[in-house]
Amino acid sequence: MTKNAFTLAEVLITLGIIGVVSAMTLPALVNRTQGKELEAKLQKTYSVLQQAKQRMDLDYGMTVTPQTHNTTTKFLPEFAKYFSKYVNCGENNCDVFERDSEGKLTSKHYKAYNMKTIANADWFDNGLYMMTDGMFLMSNDAYGTNGIVLTVDINGINKKPDAWGHDVFSFNIRNDGKVLPMGADGTMYPLSEYPDYCSPTSTNTYNGISCAYKALTDKDYFKNLPK
Repeated sequence: MTKNAFTLAEVLITLGIIGVVSAMTLPALVNRTQGKELEAKLQKTYSVLQQAKQRMDLDYGMTVTPQTHNTTTKFLPEFAKYFSKYVNCGENNCDVFERDSEGKLTSKHYKAYNMKTIANADWFDNGLYMMTDGMFLMSNDAYGTNGIVLTVDINGINKKPDAWGHDVFSFNIRNDGKVLPMGADGTMYPLSEYPDYCSPTSTNTYNGISCAYKALTDKDYFKNLPK
């Protein structure tokens, strides 16, 4: 009676093929999963910001604008009350910033969209809040017609990739009180005028500040992030 079986060489060859296929496909699957996770967190973050602003408007009985709360010392402490729990880091108690050799403010954690340039910290250095759900909220004072800038690390300060346009996104509270993703028409840096502010090749230190709008409107955005 003959019994058929695989030889050791055949088993090893099969395992080798499985290993090669896994090595080729696993990174793509991991990147796709991470992209979906970041996409969902961004959508949730935008919704949370809009809801907090709406509740603030209702409690004040008016539309809160950069004119009614013209600095983050007026706006941000009130806005933060609409989140369940948070830690107020002041302006740098969470150890986020440092100054370079020329005295310019730079980020210790965050890179620009191209994943190479260090992000310019000028637009999120006037108030830092650590939320219990991991979200890290940064803000900038309202200057003239620019409105209020809110920048959010959607998965927390200690979780990578820590880059603008990847897991860090900026939003603009305009002078009419609306909360819009930066990069949209009507925001401070619309992509139609500032294409280098969400470009995989730009070395501008603001590169990434205008990616929020594209990330929320382009269904393939998170599939094509710079490495």
